[in-house]
Amino acid sequence: MMTSHLTTHVLDASAGRPAAGIDVLLEHRDGAGWTEVANGTTNDDGRIGDLGPERLETGTYRLTFAVADYFAATGTPTFYPEVTVTFAVDADQKHYHVPVLLSPFAYSTYRGS
Repeated sequence: MMTSHLTTHVLDASAGRPAAGIDVLLEHRDGAGWTEVANGTTNDDGRIGDLGPERLETGTYRLTFAVADYFAATGTPTFYPEVTVTFAVDADQKHYHVPVLLSPFAYSTYRGS
């Protein structure tokens, strides 16, 4: 099993449960703009444990969480159709975990462990 340098976890704070079925795109910023590195979908626990390669090079990355379909599936209106988190990676760091706490009209994120 491949171990990813980056993992994520989405919790629906308004419902008090993991946010399953959210499509997530990982991109790297280069001289030409943004280049896709990987993509995945949160599992029943709201996690993606294998998002991207075993090692990411040093640089700027972003995760885009497509949350509109997640909320639409429950008939919940949302202000944010997607959530984008941009962050810096140091290739010497062992692991990056980027959790998102989500609700229809707010979100928060932090560097997890």
